[in-house]
Amino acid sequence: MIVLDTSVLVDSLTGEKRSSPALRRVFERGEVIVLPALVYYLWWRGPRLPQELALAERLFPRESAIVFGLAEAALSAKLYRSVRHPRGREIDLAIAACAIVREAELWTLNPADFEDIPGLRLYGAG
Repeated sequence: MIVLDTSVLVDSLTGEKRSSPALRRVFERGEVIVLPALVYYLWWRGPRLPQELALAERLFPRESAIVFGLAEAALSAKLYRSVRHPRGREIDLAIAACAIVREAELWTLNPADFEDIPGLRLYGAG
């Protein structure tokens, strides 16, 4: 299972769609890709075109969103207390917790934002 970070969603479905080929390859391999509800929030608040929103909904139906529940909240708080510079990273820590709780890898285009999070495995799409 791969948890998708907002960076990959934006880079795959907007602008030049640079990450679109890598995302397609992951789908073709049959990998399970999921989005946390927090990623939907970040996606929806951005300047999105109707066709981008529609494509995201087809690829990642909102009904399949990972809910940020008590397990994720407790782990996020623990991560917040364990990393060196947590302020301003609350959503990143929460997204990481969603992946860790599910023993999934996190696919991000910003690995430096996540590399110090204990227990998190980053996906290398290559």
